[in-house]
Parts: sequence; structure tokens; C-alpha cells
Amino acid sequence: MSNILPIFWLIPLASVVALGFAFYFFRQMKKQSEGTERMQEIALHVRKGAMAYLKQQYKVVTIVFVVLCLFFAFLAYGLGVQNPWVPFAFLTGGFFSGLAGFFGMKTATYASARTAFAASQSLNKGLRVAFRSGAVMGLVVVGLGLLDISLWYIVLETFVDATGSQKLIIITTTMLTFGMGASTQALFARVGGGIYTKAADVGADLVGKVEAGIPEDDPRNPATIADNVGDNVGDVAGMGADLYESYCGSILATAALGAAAFMACPEIQMKAVFAPMLIAAIGIFLSIIGIFLVRTKEGANMKQLLGSLGLGVNVSSLLIAISTFGILYLLQIPNWFGLSFSVITGLVAGIIIGQSTEYYTSHSYKPTRRVAQSAETGPATVIISGIGLGMLSTLIPVLTIATAIILSFLCAIRFDIHNLLSAGNISQGLYGIGIAAVGMLSTLGITLATDAYGPIADNAGGNAEMSHLDPEVRKRTDALDALGNTTAATGKGFAIGSAALTALALLASYIEEIKIGLIHIGQEFIKMADGTMKAVSEANILDLMDYYQVTLMNPKVLIGMFIGSMMAFVFCGLTMNAVGRAAQKMVEEVRRQFREIAGIMEGKATPDYARCVEISTRGAQKEMLLPSILAILAPIVTGLIFGVSGVMGLLVGGLSAGFVLAVFMANAGGAWDNAKKYIEEGNYGGKGSANHKATVVGDTVGDPFKDTSGPSLNILIKLMSMVAIVMAGLTVAYSLL
Repeated sequence: MSNILPIFWLIPLASVVALGFAFYFFRQMKKQSEGTERMQEIALHVRKGAMAYLKQQYKVVTIVFVVLCLFFAFLAYGLGVQNPWVPFAFLTGGFFSGLAGFFGMKTATYASARTAFAASQSLNKGLRVAFRSGAVMGLVVVGLGLLDISLWYIVLETFVDATGSQKLIIITTTMLTFGMGASTQALFARVGGGIYTKAADVGADLVGKVEAGIPEDDPRNPATIADNVGDNVGDVAGMGADLYESYCGSILATAALGAAAFMACPEIQMKAVFAPMLIAAIGIFLSIIGIFLVRTKEGANMKQLLGSLGLGVNVSSLLIAISTFGILYLLQIPNWFGLSFSVITGLVAGIIIGQSTEYYTSHSYKPTRRVAQSAETGPATVIISGIGLGMLSTLIPVLTIATAIILSFLCAIRFDIHNLLSAGNISQGLYGIGIAAVGMLSTLGITLATDAYGPIADNAGGNAEMSHLDPEVRKRTDALDALGNTTAATGKGFAIGSAALTALALLASYIEEIKIGLIHIGQEFIKMADGTMKAVSEANILDLMDYYQVTLMNPKVLIGMFIGSMMAFVFCGLTMNAVGRAAQKMVEEVRRQFREIAGIMEGKATPDYARCVEISTRGAQKEMLLPSILAILAPIVTGLIFGVSGVMGLLVGGLSAGFVLAVFMANAGGAWDNAKKYIEEGNYGGKGSANHKATVVGDTVGDPFKDTSGPSLNILIKLMSMVAIVMAGLTVAYSLL
């Protein structure tokens, strides 16, 4: 403990402050009235359904975790190819990730009726209740993330038996492995929640809106409670677990890269390890300031509402940009000025991707309005224009990430272009890319709040409709819901962008894990291409790339790239079909109830909501296993057959194809959804018109795009990297080729 710098204690302090404010916002929300008896009854149905689903999901995930933990224990204690701390780190990562999702969802299910009732008083009050309830999710994620990281650092600092710079390398690479626990839990939460919510949504829309011609969230629709439950399990618990994993992954990967880049100077090395954690810690305090800035005036339009949220996010981002210079200057890290600009590069990239997503998916702008206009010639042209929009929307995010990568790399090496690929510059440059990912996620406390706000506002609208509240209330909740759709799409763009930078940092960290893996199996020297021998402990990234022949001319690398690219599409295919199968069962059940329960359409009989919740729950549990297990097996099998070079190819292929595909799916789905909303506001014929029905079809196709397959790809590319990192020792010791 004596080796820990005093400034380190700011990190656990920030996590406690975040959790304290999360509890404060939760208590403030609980003090608000839940409204009429009918509103409370509907909220209770949703709450029970959400908790029943989560309980069932955690049972399945627990079994998977126990099996994987036993496997890691065998690798560590039986074969001796893995760090003995890995099984425990894996479990805590999964536990904290699941806990973050649980707290966020519990808050969301209590907040929806309160938001609807607050909206009956004023638009500003509705916005504040929904947004501060979403802030609970944001602050719980960053609070638990930094708490887990700081606790593990203290434990490993105390117990790891090593000295000098090697000790920090062992600590950071060990901590990195708890990211696999977070990734695994996140994938189950995202895939399972996504299948659940979209099976219910598609069933409710196709039979309710298209066939029966009843409004969205109408209490006569048997699938409407399942649909509202789904918003919570998919968009709140799923997104929370996803960004928890990105947040921790970016900090830990950057810490590991810092330990490697500055190993020649132990004092600077420790500061480089703490830098990403301290930036994240300061980001928590600044996110809380931003949260308190969010408010709006009565009768605000969509752009003004977006401006209200934008003020909070942009002020937090500006303050963290300024603070970064101070943090890195006080740490006296070499080239602190350049590294500060690497952080700003990540922040700006996140904002650009968010704005790009907003432009392509908000009905305030031309692209989505053109999708709505295409409904005049039927559902087929809605689908075509939405797919075209999604494909075009990849341009700005891809160019932004490419620019962020090269700029953050160059800033970290003082723009030394002539020695771009020297061993020292590569280590420093990769550290710059990692710290850019930390910069992008440093204000996660507020950016995730804007995202979690969406499903709360959506559920509030559903509650208002089912409780037959005054049309003015529904108008306000619709305004909040439409804003929520855009912030959710922006949040997904942000999550995808951060996943790309985080996965790149993890890719570089994988090489460091390979070095540790070689030491574990007792290999002290590696033979270079020119025949010379080099000590493993002194080998740099270029030496290991040379030793494993990671070049485009190596067929093993090319095979890995093809498999990685294929994984993105196979994974999407499995999840899309899973939604299709679960939705078919839901459609059949809703039709059956309309047929067999007399008086539903007249409002004289109550539909069997519980049966629809049960169908979605069972479908999600059954369908989430195959894609999730495939994501875990792909890097293990590729590593055992094609070795390190094959895994490097797999990770590059998965990252490049997965990133572009995820942007396409999220933006196409968001545009279809908001094109429907635009028509529902009275444009091109309004609700119930043929044009409206055409956009409902588009929205139905877009549902699994934007809420199941697209968001799950973020986790896929990070999970494959995390599995590769954890399995590095096994790959090194037992690969066939």
C-alpha cells in the first residue's frame, strides 16, 4: 500500500460520490407521486414483469459464469497457463456489470409513472423526473466501474509478488481480465434484453397497429405490458451493462498500455497507469454538474428539448477537456500537452458521432423526413430508403474514428512522423489511442443519463395512454418520447464509437498479454526473423509482431480477418432470426386473445398481459445462448488452430466489419422509428393512414436492427478481444499452427 500515490485515493472517492448522488436522485424520484390508482397498477405490472425477466436471465447467466469460472480455474491451477487471479477477477466483473443493470432498471420501472404524472403538471417537471432517473443509471455505471477498478488495484498491489516495472505490468494485465466478466454479462443482457423487447414490440405493432388499427400502448393490446417491460430490460439494463464494459475496458486497456509504454521509468509508469483512472474520476464530478444544468421551458419544441440535454453534455465535455490538461500536467507525464490533445480528440470524436447520429435519425432533419415521404409509395420504398440512409450514415462515424485514431496517435508521439513505427513511438501512440477512448467515455455519467432517459419517457407515454390521461399529457409525453428516441439513437452511436476505440486499445493490450503468457509457460527467449534471440521480458510490441509474423502476407492473419468479418454477420443473423421467431409466437398469442377473449376490443375485458410477458421471457432466454456462446468460442477455437496471428486477424476483422455494420443497423432502425413518429404528428396523412401503416412496417423491421443486433455488435467486438486476452496463455501454449 505504501507504493500507492496519494492522488490515487481520488479514484475510489469519485466512485463513492457517484453512488451517493445516484442514491440521492433515486430518493428524490421516489418522493414524486405515482399518480392515479390506474397509473400505479400499470407501473406495478411493468415492474413485476421486468424483475421476473431479470431473475430468470441471471439464473441462466450464473450457470454460464460458473462453467467459465471452473474452466479458468483449470487453466490457472491445472495447466498453469493463466494468472491465478483471473477466475476471481472474471466473477467480479460480471457481478458489478449485472448490478449496474439491475439498479438502473429498478429505477426506470419506478420512474415511468412518476414521469407521466409530473408531465401532467408541466413539461419541464416531466423532463427533470425522467432525466434524473436516467442519471441514476449513468452514475451507478461509472461509480461501480471505478469502485471495482480501485478495489482490484489495492488488492493486487498488496498481494502480487513482483518488483519494479514488472509488477505494474502484471497488475494491469490481470485487472484487464475482469473486463471479460463484464463483457460476458453485457452480451447476455444486450442480446437477451434485445430479443425480449423486440419480440414484444413487433408483436404489439403488427397485430395492434396494422391489423386491429388501435393506437400504440393501447390497454386493449395484450402485448403492451410486455412491450413496456422490454424497454427496461433491453434499453436500460442492456445499455447499462454494455457501457459499463466499455468504460472499464477503456480505462484498463489504457492502464496496461501505459505500464508497457513507460516500463523503463517506474515512477512515470505508475502515473501513466493512474492517468486514465483520474480522468474518469474527474469526469464523474463534472457529469454531476452537467446533470443539474438540464431543464427546459413549457411548450418547448424538439430542437429546444435537444438543446436542454445538449447543454448539460457539452458543458461537462468542455470542463473535462480543460481539466485533462491540469491532471496530466500535475502528474508530470512526458508529453502531457500532446496526451491532453489525445483525450480531447476522443471527446470531440464522441460528440461528432453523436451529432451525426442525431442528424440521420431525428425527424427534425431531412434524412428521416425523406424516409417518411417514401411511405407515399408503400412499405417497400420505406425499407429501401431506410437501408440506403443507414448505409450512407456510416461515412461520418468511420471517417471520425479513423481521424481520431491517427490524431490521438500523433499527438502522443509529438507528431514524429519520420519515426512513426519505431518501438518507442508505437507504445506511446497506442497509449494515446487508449486515452482517447477514456476521453470519449469520461463524461459517461451524463451521456448515459441522456440514453437511459429514453425508455423512461417511452414508458411514461405508455402509462399515460393506458391510464387514459388528458390528451395534453400524452402530447407532452410524446414530445419527451420523441426526444428519447433521438437521445437513444445518439447514445447507440456513442456506444459504437467508444467500442471501436476501446477494442483498438484492447487489441494492443493483447500483445502485452501474449508476453505474460510466454513468461507463464517458462519461455525466456524468442527467435526473431533475422535469427537473433531476444529475452521475452525485454521484447516490445514490434518484436512480438515479428516473432508471430503478424503481417498481411501471413495466410493465418488473412483467415482470421475473414472469420472475424463473418462473425459480425453471423451474429446479426442469429439475433435477427431469434427476434423473428419470438415475434411470431407473440403475434400468434395476440391474435388468439383478440379471437377468444370476448370484449377486449370494446374495452370490457382485460387481456392476459402475463401470458405475453411469459412468451417474451421464455423466447429471450432460449434464443440468447447460441449467439453469446459463439462469441466466446470464436477467439478460443481460432487461437487453438491458427495461433496468435490468427487471433490478431480475427480481432481486426471483427472490429472493422462489426463497427460499420453496427452504425448502419442502429441508424437505419432509428430513422425508421422516427419516420413513423413524424407521420404520427400529422404529416403525410397522420395516424391510421396508409402512409402511417407503411412506416409501421419499416419501424417493425428496424426494431431488431436498432435494439437487438446493432447494439449487441459493440459488445461482440469487445468480448472477442477480452476472450482473446484472457485466453492468451492457452493460445501461446497449445496452438496447432
